[in-house]
Amino acid sequence: MILLTREQLEERLAALHRASLELVSDVSRNNVLERIARLAREQADAEFAAIAVLGEDGQLEKFIHMGVDEKTANKIGHPPRGLGLLGALMHERKSIRIPDIVVDPRSAGFPAHHPAMHSFLGVPVIAGKMLLGQIYLTNKKNGADFTGDDQRVIETLAAYAAVAIENSRLYENVVESDRKLKEQFEDMMLLYNLAKTSVRAAGMDDILDETLTQVVAHFDVSAGEIFLCDDSHDMLWLKMHRGEASDAFWSCDRFRFGEGIIGQAAAEDRSIESPVLEKDVVCLRPALIEAGFRRIICVPLRAGNRVVGVMTVASHSERHLTWRERELLDAIGTWAGTAIENARLQQQSRRIAILEERERIGMDLHDGVIQSIYAVGLALDYARMSLDDDIKAARQKISESIEGLNSTIQDIRAYVLDLRPRQLRGGETLTRGIQRLLDEFRHNTNTKTHLATNEDGLASLPRQNALALFHICQEALANVAKHARAEEVDVQLWTADEQALLKISDNGRGFTLEDTGELIGHGLSNMHRRARKVGGDVDISSTPEQGTTISAWVPWKHLASVPQDELD
Repeated sequence: MILLTREQLEERLAALHRASLELVSDVSRNNVLERIARLAREQADAEFAAIAVLGEDGQLEKFIHMGVDEKTANKIGHPPRGLGLLGALMHERKSIRIPDIVVDPRSAGFPAHHPAMHSFLGVPVIAGKMLLGQIYLTNKKNGADFTGDDQRVIETLAAYAAVAIENSRLYENVVESDRKLKEQFEDMMLLYNLAKTSVRAAGMDDILDETLTQVVAHFDVSAGEIFLCDDSHDMLWLKMHRGEASDAFWSCDRFRFGEGIIGQAAAEDRSIESPVLEKDVVCLRPALIEAGFRRIICVPLRAGNRVVGVMTVASHSERHLTWRERELLDAIGTWAGTAIENARLQQQSRRIAILEERERIGMDLHDGVIQSIYAVGLALDYARMSLDDDIKAARQKISESIEGLNSTIQDIRAYVLDLRPRQLRGGETLTRGIQRLLDEFRHNTNTKTHLATNEDGLASLPRQNALALFHICQEALANVAKHARAEEVDVQLWTADEQALLKISDNGRGFTLEDTGELIGHGLSNMHRRARKVGGDVDISSTPEQGTTISAWVPWKHLASVPQDELD
């Protein structure tokens, strides 16, 4: 056994120290392991060297060797499995130095094609109490055995190796964390951009187009499609295709729930990846396979607890989606489904608004212009009957009719311009407006009228609430004129308990509630709508031959959910 002089050992340790400083400055794991194996081989003058790194589970994670050519390594076929001396080194956690592997009782032999090895030096790589790996050296050159000096040098190298391996692991963890953060940022930016789309989108087509365009670009796929549910919610129809393959993916443009992978994704409310497209997929166009597409992913579009559509993306790659990609596609499916449902609800709200506006116009015409024309008709009828008996009264009624027609013409002209007939004129209060209605009613029907009111606070009643009571009174008086044949009408207007109340009573022929549709037409329903739109209500009581009483109330304060001009 050749012993090193003190000077030789110090020179060797100094060289090892310089090399080790260089070693710990590197953070790439593969580079670190290769340099450790190379340094160990050089320092111990060995023919073969290797370093094995263990994972957190204690199993072999990395194995780097020096001295065995690639062809021989391929013939061996697998790295060491931790048996024999290598297993003893792992369990004992202390250096093993022997002159001949073959004769050691702990040896487990060598696999086929393995080069012959005799002298052996194994050193564990330990950080604190954790075994990170082992350094193996075999066949010291010139047929000698490994010495104690060799062991001390390699043990020193192992200490440096532990630091270098820990550094490389920390670096890889940082790099991996940075990669994940970057992916998460990109994913969040995609969702953010899609959210911006829903704000600026002009309609459903814009939402579908932006969704497909951004998904195709982000996932680096080649094409995408979106199917949407119909109103019956049992059929999915193709609405948009973007990307390669100018024709749609499928030979049919609709699928029932549960039919094909499109219908299956909708029925089961989960993302589905197709098998490799060379296999049979229902309704798939052969041209899609010929164009090189290999996989289709179907993602349900959700709004709340129901599926409103399915998005499909087609890729030339045969790889499966990662967990992160699946999670992101599911999030996009939820976002897109919600945006689509919101767009539909907006369309429905616009349609409802149009219908409500038509209803309001009909009510205004009925309560305003039509009632005014009806009043003119009553006045002219009175004038016709008075021609023979009282020519002066007839002329008076004709003049009043001309004035009424002129006022109605003004209402029609105003209605054409702004769709709002003038009912409470100028600064007219509710009390004065109702008194005017009663005066006109009395002049046109010769029916006695009486108004009892407490005007305290009525002047500050919100405009739409006052208009609701005004129109209800107008409608009630019109019904009295048409149907009641009453001799007297009594109207009361007062305030109580933060409410404004209106009561119209007549002593006419009355009716049963079953006859309201036949006798009153739309008038009764108009009264209810007027009151309820401002948070109030109407009650009607009537007995045949004993008259009718209509009671209406509205809240004292403005109802926030009703636009200020809703009932103008």
